[in-house]
Amino acid sequence: MPLEALLPDDIAALAKRVVEDNIAIGRKVALAESCTGGLVAAALTEVPGSSAVLDRGFVTYSNESKMESLGVPLEIIETFGAVSIACAWAMAKGALETSHADLAIAISGVAGPGGGTDLKPVGTVVFSRVFRGDEGEPEGELKIFEPTSRAEVRRQATICALELLLP
Repeated sequence: MPLEALLPDDIAALAKRVVEDNIAIGRKVALAESCTGGLVAAALTEVPGSSAVLDRGFVTYSNESKMESLGVPLEIIETFGAVSIACAWAMAKGALETSHADLAIAISGVAGPGGGTDLKPVGTVVFSRVFRGDEGEPEGELKIFEPTSRAEVRRQATICALELLLP
């Protein structure tokens, strides 16, 4: 029996909305993913016609890849950590600068079960969104998801990231 959908229905439906709504306004997007490991890009590319919206995606899991692929300054990682709004903003900015997109979002977090600290417990995920031509203050958000499982943290982060792509 053929596989009809790779991802859960809620993510698939939201990704379909993201693609349709961005096609309607002629907007292209780029992604810089860490803890989601490409799940946001996977969700978008499940939708027929997504090539009209998704310019490119970066999975930058290591600190080195964040610096090498997206130009995240070492000082940001050393000062604030990879799971910080400053780092997510630099990731999004780097994805935008190396793409033809109008909007870039970045996701970085602690999916668990290990890796958490008192300041950044498992379930901590940061998001940032950068629009081309916007020279304003860095825009970002920190969320702490209930860490019921690694998969659940990543699922919730993927949904949040998709919502940030809606016009």
